[in-house]
Amino acid sequence: MSVDSFQRLLKTFGDATRLRMLALLEVEELAVQDLVRVLAVPQSTVSRHLGVLREAGILRERREGTFSYSRLDVPSTGPWRTAWEMARDSLRDDPQAVTDAEALELLRNERALQSREWFDAVGPDWDRIRQVFRDDLQRARAIGHLVPRGLRVADIGTGTGVLAVDLSNLGVEVIAVDNADAMLKAAAENLRLAEIGGVELRAGDATALPLEDGEVDAALAHMVLHSVSSPREAIAEMARVVKPGGRVVIVDFLQDDESPRRDHEWMRKDLGVLWQGFSRERVTSWLQDAGLQNLRVEPQAPAASSQDLPATFIASADRVLSSVATDAISS
Repeated sequence: MSVDSFQRLLKTFGDATRLRMLALLEVEELAVQDLVRVLAVPQSTVSRHLGVLREAGILRERREGTFSYSRLDVPSTGPWRTAWEMARDSLRDDPQAVTDAEALELLRNERALQSREWFDAVGPDWDRIRQVFRDDLQRARAIGHLVPRGLRVADIGTGTGVLAVDLSNLGVEVIAVDNADAMLKAAAENLRLAEIGGVELRAGDATALPLEDGEVDAALAHMVLHSVSSPREAIAEMARVVKPGGRVVIVDFLQDDESPRRDHEWMRKDLGVLWQGFSRERVTSWLQDAGLQNLRVEPQAPAASSQDLPATFIASADRVLSSVATDAISS
């Protein structure tokens, strides 16, 4: 490491407020206004510190509508990683850092509550609203990623149970999860009308799934991530609940350049989305961070619709087999 690089490293990690900010950005992708609220400092202070971090090259940034979101992106090895781990340890017992973590948790809970209240209010009308997605073909393709038949599958964000019905008709054992009571009630009614039994409905959030580690063979989130407060955590949860060798499948909106799309702002109000879309690189990094392998992110053409919707993607990845299972297969 050169002298200049060493000085930049010391400058980056040499400010207490900047360290507090980095600790938050390691946990969650945040916008300027989020950091202002959590840290309780002026916007000018947040912007100045973000400029230093941006210059150091340890931020991953994304545009979403009129907002810019940042997340810590320190190399996995080398002096920057070593320095950050030392700096982070210095915050472990710091009272202000503890207060920051509590404020961040409150912000995340409010985001989740906002989304849940929207879906509770929509309830059974969701089947009519979701027709704007024109996503029957995408749903069928997503199911195709779950072969072979006879799986035990977690349907994350089941909504009114449309996908649970499709899966059950294929002979799949389904655990359907949603955090909105109105959606679960509508799903139960739809399953009753379809004369389908055996689908287990569970109340729970995508970022804290009500499933045990390795409880299912596969987990599917169909048009769910864009309504989740922390998509990265939702993917990590999906990876946790599938068995070694099990599969995670995700369908959602694709926005490769992640540039502002003012023409898509209507989606927040009409569809309850928190995120307009995700790039292939971001989804891939989240899958990798969750410890998954055999990653595939396949873009899909936008469905014909009266609304101007983004394109979509189907992503799939597998949980790594345990060493015991791998040895058994090899022998």
